[in-house]
This record gives sequence, structure tokens and C-alpha cells, in this order.
Amino acid sequence: LSKQKAQRYEAVKWVLVFAIGVCTGLVGLFVDFFVRLFTQLKFQVVQSSVEECTEKGCLALSLLELLGFNLTFVFLASLLVLIQPVAAGSGIPEIKCYLNGVKVPGVVRLRTVVCKATGVLFSVAGGLFVGKEGPMIHSGAVVGAGLPQFQSISLRKIQFNFPYFRSDRDKRDFVSAGAAAGVAAAFGAPIGGTLFSLEEGSSFWNQGLTWKVLFCSMAATFTLNFFRSGIQFGSWGSFQLPGLLNFGEFKCSESDKKCHLWTAVDLGFFILMGIVGGLLGATFNCLNKRLAKYRMRNVHPKPKLVRVLESLLVSLTTTVVVFVASMVLGECRQMSSSRHSGNDTLSLQDISEDVNSSIKTFFCPNETYNDMATLFFNPQESAILQLFHQEGTFSPVTLSLFFLLYFLLSCWTYGISVPSGLFVPSLLCGAAFGRLVANLLKSYIGLDHIYSGTFALIGAAAFLGGVVRMTISLTVILIESTNEITYGLPIMITLMVAKWTGDFFNKGIYDIHVNLRGVPLLEWETGVEMDKLRASDIMEPNLTYVYPHTRIQSLVSILRTTVHHAFPVVTENRGNEREFMKGNQLISNNIKFKKSSILTRAGEQRKRSQSMKSYPSSELRNMCDEHIATEEPPEKEDLLQQMLERRYTPYPNLYPDQSPSEEWTMEERFRPLTFHGLILRSQLVTLLDRGVCYSESQSSASQPRLSHAEMSEDYPRYPDIHDLDLTLLNPRMIVDVTPYMNPSPFTVSPNTHVSQVFNLFRTMGLRHLPVVNAVGEVVGIITRHNLTHEFLQARLRQHYQTI
Repeated sequence: LSKQKAQRYEAVKWVLVFAIGVCTGLVGLFVDFFVRLFTQLKFQVVQSSVEECTEKGCLALSLLELLGFNLTFVFLASLLVLIQPVAAGSGIPEIKCYLNGVKVPGVVRLRTVVCKATGVLFSVAGGLFVGKEGPMIHSGAVVGAGLPQFQSISLRKIQFNFPYFRSDRDKRDFVSAGAAAGVAAAFGAPIGGTLFSLEEGSSFWNQGLTWKVLFCSMAATFTLNFFRSGIQFGSWGSFQLPGLLNFGEFKCSESDKKCHLWTAVDLGFFILMGIVGGLLGATFNCLNKRLAKYRMRNVHPKPKLVRVLESLLVSLTTTVVVFVASMVLGECRQMSSSRHSGNDTLSLQDISEDVNSSIKTFFCPNETYNDMATLFFNPQESAILQLFHQEGTFSPVTLSLFFLLYFLLSCWTYGISVPSGLFVPSLLCGAAFGRLVANLLKSYIGLDHIYSGTFALIGAAAFLGGVVRMTISLTVILIESTNEITYGLPIMITLMVAKWTGDFFNKGIYDIHVNLRGVPLLEWETGVEMDKLRASDIMEPNLTYVYPHTRIQSLVSILRTTVHHAFPVVTENRGNEREFMKGNQLISNNIKFKKSSILTRAGEQRKRSQSMKSYPSSELRNMCDEHIATEEPPEKEDLLQQMLERRYTPYPNLYPDQSPSEEWTMEERFRPLTFHGLILRSQLVTLLDRGVCYSESQSSASQPRLSHAEMSEDYPRYPDIHDLDLTLLNPRMIVDVTPYMNPSPFTVSPNTHVSQVFNLFRTMGLRHLPVVNAVGEVVGIITRHNLTHEFLQARLRQHYQTI
């Protein structure tokens, strides 16, 4: 039966992974369809208006029309972010945090994906310098988190009895698959998506996940491809448009025999471009970080309307700059006279026609076009295709101005409260830089053999690599987007150089935003100097724990007065207490370390008593008021024997009335505690909620048993202890936690090096790591907080001071 169950579980997982891919592809289709619709509508109206007003001299009217469209769209995008603030930005930092093990509130909710997908189509259609690719990754991750749950907070009535995948680990796997599907749909790069999820996203990965994630990415790519090809070309099932962003095919024209896509000589230029791209990326990140800090100080504390006004200000500035630059700074360039010969491939002709159809002739006589307007008055994807494939030239002055304006405005835009991606603006910015380099090499150095499209692509890779610092996944995404494997080596070298150059100055943009939010993200490894520290130096020695058999009053007190996510289950080891107190250096250090905290025990006790008075049982209220001191039972009574006679489990609670929350002497505070396991807060709350307990007069065998499905029924939103109605429970009843605790969690010795602790914590996806000494006594606990870079640095300084 168990084998059948396992097979069914695996089959359901594959079906869900496919469903996540299909749904992510459909989200991409929805975004793309409406962006295309709104953008075409806007540019048709504005273009006809500009052409009319050029003759009549009413260009201000055209600018007002453009402003009307852009401000309306951006206003709608900002309103959606007000509804769900976590929908702002690209969403990649949030998903990175989630996959690292940090729960960001609301990051994978249904409302988030609705606001994100709808908001990004308005912010892209509103002419802001943002892309729709980053939000696609977030949207895919939300689909991955929500679909296998078959329930939603936003739609409470939709509830299916679906008992599978009720754990954080399963949910994380599906989020990894969804994020990969988002990349695959955005770029038509299923392998790149899988590698993105592995490199940037997931902290915890297993072999079986790789194949499922790739399958999910394939499903997303082909769903999007199938529908887009059908809707745009009417040829259903032809699969001509792999992703939202397609770079087209790079090919020299048949007539030009000297032309090569790239040569060995060009590699030197590519390395230099990588260095410049790294420097530009580091500058972009530095400026954006300062802007983000300014926003956190001056914009975020103010009323939410201020954020909307900031978005509108950015939109207004962007629109005016685009309009004025196109009208005033553009140059009229000769259209390319060379046409492709008949034996070219169909797709190349399509690309060529698409490129030529998006040329803008504002203010220019016949057979010439306005190069600046061609870049600014097109959707960003068309502008990238222009820079990659337009055979005509863009003047160096136009490219320089375009790069400068785009660089500054996209840096200002990333971080305002609209859903916004960074991939496409970075690619466009970098493509302009690459095309400028190609122009300069052709015009001033006389290198006629070079292919401008290659330099535009390498420039795009260099700048994007300098900003986001991704390596292998970005290489594969760009190779898959160009369908040209010969570009593999130059792209890889450029990205490596750009990353190394940028890392010399600062971190990637996503890491910067994660740090600014103060998220305790765990890096891949600790520094070498951290090995001077041991587990005992970084652990939290002040434990809150529960006994295997604990009274309800103690459990409620502990849960109400702490926020810990898990508690060690212990029994008191009174036998070797004196030796322990004398000989154990670690404990004597703990006593020194804790003298100050012991002094505040009375204040804590008062707080706990107050908390207990809110407990709805009159019996307990009286107990709190009177504060009955617990008397120690006489030594002669063999309590263990009594308990065994009453058929207790092998975990005796020697003092059922004495909970760890009472005021103890110094010696009692550090009594040796034999470790038996870990129990989660969610499990304790579920046990109290379901009334799982037994009375003193009975044995623990009479306690009701809950199955695993019943324990995880409320996942992922367990009830809060303060919301439980405990009037029907007698506070003197006892809860046996042993059937529900984890009896064999990962543990470490107090002398374990910090690097080993870190690797165990990171690779196994842990949240708690008990520190247990050689005789099985728990002496501390390590959580994510104890492994953050700041905490470790502080402890290292402390360590040097004590030396």
C-alpha cells in the first residue's frame, strides 16, 4: 500500500508541475496580449496626431495626448500596488527570500498575482522604462505556491479536500518550478529558466526536482508559444513565437561575403565591453541603492498617496523626455537599400519586415527615418530588434544620448511603487551601448568586417550581467533567445568579466534590495575567518522548552509569552547536576552571560501572570492571583515508578506543575536538560485547538490521537494562540506531546565549527538546530538569526575582545 501511495504522490506531483507550467504560460499570454493591445492603440493615436501636427504646428496637443495615455496607465498600476504593496518591483528579491526560507508576508497570495500581472501590463503600456519579464517570474512562483494547495485566502469558498503537499518543503519545490516557468515563458528559454531557479532562486535543491522543473518550464514555453502563434499569425500549432521577448535570428546578408557574426579578434573587444558593462552596472546599482534609501526615509513613511504621486512624476518626466528627444535630438538617416535575396529563410524575412515596419519617419523627408524616434516611439522589444537587426545606421550621437537618458530614467524608475522588471530596460540600454561601440569601430578604426548585431547583443549581455550578476543562467537564456550556439563563448566570457568587475564594487541589484529590506538571507557559505567560532559561541542558550507531559496552563503560558517557532522537548536530569555545574565550562560561561537576564525574571513573571489572567478559565485565574508556589515532592517518593505504574510513556514529566516559565533560582535555571526532540508551535496550537489532552486520573494512552492529515489540515495558516477559544479546556489537564514531536532532528555538538553548522543548516533547509552535548543534554539552539552575516560578525568581534 505504501508503495502505491508513493507512486500516486509522485504522479500527482508531475500532473501539478505540468498544470503550473500551463497556467504560467497563460498568465504570460494575458500580459502580452493586453500590453500589445494598449501599446498599439496608444502609438496609433499619437503617431497620426504627430504627423498631422507637424504640418499644422500643434505638437503640444500630441504631447498632451501621449501624457493622457501614459499617466492613466501608470495611475492604474500604482493603485493596484496600493491594494497589494508586495506586488511592487520585479518580485525577484521576494521570491529569492522565499526560496531561501524566509516567509515574506503576502508574497505568494492570489491577490498578489492578480495585482502583479494586471499592474505590469499597465506600467509597460504606460511607457515607463520597465519590463514585463521580472514580474513573470514572480507570477509563476505565485501560481506554483497556490495551485497545489487548492485553497485561497482571497477566495475562501474555494476549498477542496486535497491532502497532498501540506508542507513547506513541497511548497518550496513548486515555487521553484513556477519561477523557472516564468523565466521560460518570458524568454522562450526552458533550460535557462531551470538554471535560473537553481542559480538565483532555490537554496535547497534535490536531483528529482531538476527534471520536474524542466518539464514545468517546457510546458510554460509551449503553452505561450502555441497561443501566441495562433493569435498573431492564425496558424495554430506552428510554434513561431517561443517567448515574450524574442531576439530574432542573427545572420549576415547573402550579398556580403566578408561578414562574419564574430571572429577571434573580436573577443578582445568583447572582454573590454564586459569590463565597461561591469562598471556601468555597478554605477547603476550604486545610484539605485541611494535612491531606494532616500525613498525609504522620505517617501515610504508618508501617506500612501505620495507613492502614487511619485509614480506619476516619473511617468510625466519619462513621457516629456521621450517626446522632446524624439522631436529635437533625432537625426534623419538613410533607409537601408539592401534587400534580402529570395533564398533567405522565412523567419529572417519576417524579422526584417518587422524591423522595417517599426521605423518612424517623424520630421524626416522621404526615404529617411528619425533614428531617435525609432528607438523611443516603439515598444521596447521592437527597439531591441532594431538595435540587433536594423541594417541602416544609428548615429553615434543618437546612441550616446539614448543610452544616457535610458540609463538615468530606468535607474529612477526601478523602485517606484508599480510592478516593474529590469531585464528589458537593461538589455535595451546595453544594446545601445554595444551598437555605439560597433559604430565607433567601423567609423573611426575602419574594422569593416564586424557585424553590428553581435556587438549590440554583447553590449546587452555586458550591461545586464553588470546589473544582475547572474552567470550560467543568463548565458543560457541569451543563447536560447538568439537560437545561435556560436554566441555561447563570447556571451559567457562577457558575462564573467562583467560580473567580476561589478563584484569588485558592489553586489547585484537584487541582493542590494534584499539587504535594504533587512531580510535575514543566508549566503551560500560563510567567510574563512568565521571558523574561529564554534556552535557554542553563536547559539541562543536561553531556552524555552516543554516537557513530554505538560499541563495545558503551562503550554498556553509559553505560547502566549514567546514567539518561538519550535520548542525542545526535555526532561530534567537531576542525577548528575552537581558534576555538571562544577565541570562544564560552557554552563559556567552561560551563567556569567546570563546574570543580567536573571535579574529581570520578576518582571517577566508579572507579564506572564497578566497573560495568564486573560485565559478564560476561572480556576486558572485564581491560581495566577494567588500565585501558589510549587513545593518539591519529598525525595523518598519514586515518582518515576508511580508514572510507570500509571502506564505513562517513557518520557516522564517529573514535576507536572512546574512549567519552564516560573521564577527559578540560578541553579535551577541551568539544571541539565535531557533532549528528546523538537515540537513546532503550529503542532502545539493544533493540539490545543483540537482538545488533545488527558486528565491526571487517566493514563496518556487515553489521549485522543490525530493523524498526520489532521495535524496539517490548517496548513499553511495555522490558528493563532490568542484567537483560540479555550473555555472548554481544564487548565489542569495534561498534553502528551511525544507522539507529535520530531524525535530525531538534526543536532550539533557545542564544539562544531560554524562553517559546518552553516552548511548543515543551509543544505538541509533547517529552521532550528539544537546544540546537544556529549551526554545528550540540550545546551542551546541555533536559528536563522544566529547565522546571518551581521550576527556572525558581531560574535567574531566579541570573540577577539575576549582573547
